[in-house]
Amino acid sequence: MQKRQFLASAASWAAASSSPWLAGCAAPGATAAPADAIFFGGPILTMNNAQPQVEAVAVRGGRIAAVGQRQAVQALQGPQTRMVDLQGRSLIPGFVDPHSHIGGVGLQAISANLLPPPDGGNASIAELQRTLRAYMQSSPEVGELAVVFGFGYDDSQLRELRHPTRDDLDAVSRELPVVVIHQSGHFGALNSLALARAGITASTPDPEGGVIRRKSGGREPDGVLEENAFFHTLGRLMPKLSQEQAISWLEKAQQLYLQFGYTTAQDGRADPGSVATAIAAAEAGRLVLDVVSYPDILQMGDGAFMQGPYYGHSYTKRFRIGGVKLTLDGSPQGKTAWLTQPYLVPPQGQKPGYRGYAVLSDAKANEQVAKAIANGWQILVHGNGDAAIDQFIAAVRASGPVDRARAVRPVLIHGQTLRRDQIPQLKELGIFPSLFPMHTFYWGDWHRDSVLGDPRAQNISPTGWVLEQGMRFSSHHDAPVALPSSIRVLDATVNRTTRSGQVLGPEHCVSPWIALQAQTLWSAYQHFEDAHKGSIEPGKLADLVILSDNPLTMERHKLATLQVLETIKGGRSVYRLNPQDS
Repeated sequence: MQKRQFLASAASWAAASSSPWLAGCAAPGATAAPADAIFFGGPILTMNNAQPQVEAVAVRGGRIAAVGQRQAVQALQGPQTRMVDLQGRSLIPGFVDPHSHIGGVGLQAISANLLPPPDGGNASIAELQRTLRAYMQSSPEVGELAVVFGFGYDDSQLRELRHPTRDDLDAVSRELPVVVIHQSGHFGALNSLALARAGITASTPDPEGGVIRRKSGGREPDGVLEENAFFHTLGRLMPKLSQEQAISWLEKAQQLYLQFGYTTAQDGRADPGSVATAIAAAEAGRLVLDVVSYPDILQMGDGAFMQGPYYGHSYTKRFRIGGVKLTLDGSPQGKTAWLTQPYLVPPQGQKPGYRGYAVLSDAKANEQVAKAIANGWQILVHGNGDAAIDQFIAAVRASGPVDRARAVRPVLIHGQTLRRDQIPQLKELGIFPSLFPMHTFYWGDWHRDSVLGDPRAQNISPTGWVLEQGMRFSSHHDAPVALPSSIRVLDATVNRTTRSGQVLGPEHCVSPWIALQAQTLWSAYQHFEDAHKGSIEPGKLADLVILSDNPLTMERHKLATLQVLETIKGGRSVYRLNPQDS
């Protein structure tokens, strides 16, 4: 076991013991004001390596007032202090979302659920069609929007091993536009009416960084759109929402994040409309968790919001703009990620030797990365394929002095085919890796058998290699690519078990302690927020989660059975699994 993993595992073991060295406490002074609440009676996992587990936590004014031995912390108990007996359940810091698209989760929340098992019931195109028909009969949004949206189909999990086509969707409806979105978010399929509304015909050329798939033997679109072809079309078909509708969608998304213990959520590729909605929600006091937005640097318009009060490291009414986002390639499961070596099985219509493709030229990528760093904007860069990661590394090098680049803490998003030789370069340039081990569950078998083959599939999101270099990483869910499930992220980061039950890349399995840090303290560090989030320490925000079991001591293969029982934001309960419990 690598030294770092060994030390972290030792810390985890010690946290589960009753050793006297865990008894440290930020001892309250004799004149300290009483706490609003004191938590005790279960394992309290602080994510602080210096004091991994404590007996009690006191909260006052939305922040942590004291941690340590129960007897010492209870000195802050007053007549109005709420005493919370955990009854053996675990308390941890609130999860900090290192990468997702909360704005997209709003669309997912009002769309037909086309996810395959275990998150949905769509294992064939016929089942997908039945789901859409049932949704059309029951959903008020269909009548309101006059468009049928479905979210989450996955060609790799459909019995037919292909995308639904315009003909499949015409069988659902010819009277309404039908738009179904791939689980990766990088593809979509449209029926004939939706294609017509979007102005896509046999004479429409493929856009730069995108593909309009055609029927065999001709130029007629078959309904499936890749990358920029899909992104541009979705924007044209999206109904114009009122501000109230847009905020309502955001609130529905917010509830999903709270259900899984997230107290900070990210909007990782926001457009100006999404930014405006989040600001309106913040001003109306309708944000319960913190939302940090990264507008797409290519779609910023005049970018005026980068100069306004919401840009910076501090939240205003629970919202802030943290930097910008840039996308360099597509998805490996959809076989549009840009690789240096060919895909194991090329996708439909592609010849052997196909390696995916870039979204931007090197010159354009260099220009955008340099623009962000020159302005002092943190930049999140979507790079799944190792060729895209090479492009990102080269762009950071070309941007100017290394110290200036390191100061903005650039972030590699996904890094699924990150090569071992690239990791020292990330370290040198100060690029923080936000990895996607959850792919091992959802698409691990597909990566091994069709996308990459071994050994490349074994090393997707190579957390072991990152730790080997003494680096931190974060672990994300990329919702709405998957549900914003902190528990699924935790399980996959620790176990890397595929749908078929195989372990993909055992050398990259990490301890539960490290996996939790990657979802809390290290995620907060990624966002420049670790001074006040991510661990249970005096002075930090009382962002807390109560779990049904102790992830450090339970059997690792059962981590997926953990439940979030309560989410607490700034000392206030904002979600309970059983609302009647108090």
